[in-house]
Order: sequence, then C-alpha cells, then structure tokens
Amino acid sequence: MPSTTTLDLTHDVTSLTAAVCDIESVSLDEQALADAVEAALRPLPHLDVTRIGNTVVARTDLGRDERVVLAGHIDTVPLTRDPANLPTRRVHAQGGEVLWGRGTVDMKGGVAVMLRVAQEVLEPSRDLTFVFYEAEEIDSVHNGLLHVQQQAPGLLAAADFAVLLEPTDARIEGGCKGTLRAEVSTKGIAAHSARPWKGHNAIHDAVEILARLSAYEPATRVVDELEFREALGAVLISGGTATNVIPDRCVVTVNYRYAPSLTEADAEAHVREVFSGFEVAVVDNAGGARPGLHLPAAKAFIEALGLPVEAKQGWTDVARFSAIGVPAVNFGPGDPNLAHMDDEQCPVEQYVACERALLRWLA
Repeated sequence: MPSTTTLDLTHDVTSLTAAVCDIESVSLDEQALADAVEAALRPLPHLDVTRIGNTVVARTDLGRDERVVLAGHIDTVPLTRDPANLPTRRVHAQGGEVLWGRGTVDMKGGVAVMLRVAQEVLEPSRDLTFVFYEAEEIDSVHNGLLHVQQQAPGLLAAADFAVLLEPTDARIEGGCKGTLRAEVSTKGIAAHSARPWKGHNAIHDAVEILARLSAYEPATRVVDELEFREALGAVLISGGTATNVIPDRCVVTVNYRYAPSLTEADAEAHVREVFSGFEVAVVDNAGGARPGLHLPAAKAFIEALGLPVEAKQGWTDVARFSAIGVPAVNFGPGDPNLAHMDDEQCPVEQYVACERALLRWLA
C-alpha cells in the first residue's frame, strides 16, 4: 500500500534531511520513501516524473543547451537497535550542530539537497534530471540506476554531466577508479605431509605471486587534470585441505584499482601480464569514470562552487554514468568515513553549504 508519510520540500534542508532519514529505507525496503519522494515531486509543474520500481526520476524539459543529472540512492544499510540510530536527532557538538542517525551521511543529506533544488529551481540554467534510486548498498543486480539504464535508457540520454551526491565532506571528487578482482592460482600435487617429496606444494609456489606484488610499482595517471593513484595488492589467500596434506592448489585473490583512462579490457590485460605464467581468473571488473573537467558544465560547476577538485580514489556509481558516456563527479554532505557507522552524523552546515552551492550553479 502507498505510504502516508509526506515530505514538505519547503522546509529547510536540515529539517528535510531529518524527515527523509526518519522514513526507514533499508535496501529492498524503500517503498515508503519512494512513495514519499514521488508524492512530493509530482505536484511540481516544471517536472515530468517517472517511477521504475522504487526509483523515481524527475526531469525538466526546457530546451536548454546542456542537461545535467543529479543522482542519489535512497536506501541505507540496516539500522542498529542498541544504540538505536533512528529517529534522527540534532546534537550540539564541538565545532557546531550535527544531525545524528542512520542515513545522515550515506546519503539522505544528498537526497534532501536534491529535493530542495527540485523545489526551488523552477527555471534552471541547464535542463535537469533528478534520479532518486533504490538498492545501491547491496548486490548491483538490484541497483535502481541499472534498472533505469536497462528499462528506460531515454530518461538518462543526452546528459552532458552528472553529479552524484554521495558524501564527500562537501568537497568535489572527480570521477572514480575502476576495480578488478582476480584469482591467481598455483597447482601442486597432493601428498602426505610426512612424505612431501612425493608431491608438490602449491602454497610454496605462491611465493612468486607475492614477490611480484611486493616488487610492483603502481602507476599514477593524470586523467582530466586529476591524479589517480593506482594500486594492486593481495586481499585474500587460500589453500590446503588438511594439516597433514601437502596442498595441491593455492589461490591468491588480488585487487587492482585502476585509473579511469584504462578500459576494463586494458585492466585485465595488465593483470594477466603481471602474473604471466600463472592461471588468472578475473571474477569481477567494474570500469572507472572520467571526471570530464574540460566540459563546460563541469567547469561551471567548479567555478560556482569555488572548491578544489580531488580525484576519487575509490569506486562509486559515477562509473555507471561513465559507461553511458556521461562524465561525473561526486559532491555531497557528510564525512564518508562515518558512513554505515552506528554513530553516523553530519554537521548541519554541510547540508546548507551543499544546497547553496548547487543553487548557485543551477539558478
């Protein structure tokens, strides 16, 4: 049944953030919040609203020269009960007031900023597409952005630039790195551990894999004026079947974080080159996203905010935009180091600062 909870978009951004957070929306249980977001946006005459599952897309159609996307996920990780991190509450802390509770960082503050922009900017300088999407915190097959791309790609078509309002401590982080996981294996011959000469120890052979990783010198690549520091390292190792058996197999799982100037195929080829002579199975590979700082929309964004731009050294959903040819940056309230924490909290001033910055850019 539709939710009866309402969101008042005329409220200040901090109060609106609290209201959005207080509608529980753990991944795969976003209907109540999606209902509230849809109900708040449909009366706005300058927006065309579409719903796909529990993802809400709202668009202006003013014939502007550029179109930008503002995107944010509406789900959260599970709540804690002791201490209970909902409902939200305002707390006076050293350095100023904070809003405390689940979602205040990741990322309902960004969602509230988007809602305020949708309410306040009736004639934006660029056409806008707002995407409030479900299921970002879990397996990507459930991701609302992916569903929009698959079911209604026209809703995101022709965009020139995107801003993902993930928490960045109210700083601009351009693009993101790609991430590849591969299993590098060695093969041995099983034998009794009392007679190791009868077999061949696969774990011992993994020494060469680890030696190559220790000697590896990661590249730093400049992409659209930003420095992306690559990384390649072991993240898991497994082998052996029993304490009295010489292992016949060992698997070292490696993670390669690569600059967005490389394609997924480039990244895979590089990993296979590094571990030439070993069996390599790529188990996951998600490309990165170029920041596109040379584009007019990106330049105007940076000038309007008056903030320095850093490279995003992790992976975010901006990569989904890059995959369809739309450069993107991350910019939103909240310290990402506090995301998912039991004491998740964000300075109130960051909500206000992010809202004002986007209004300067788009009004």
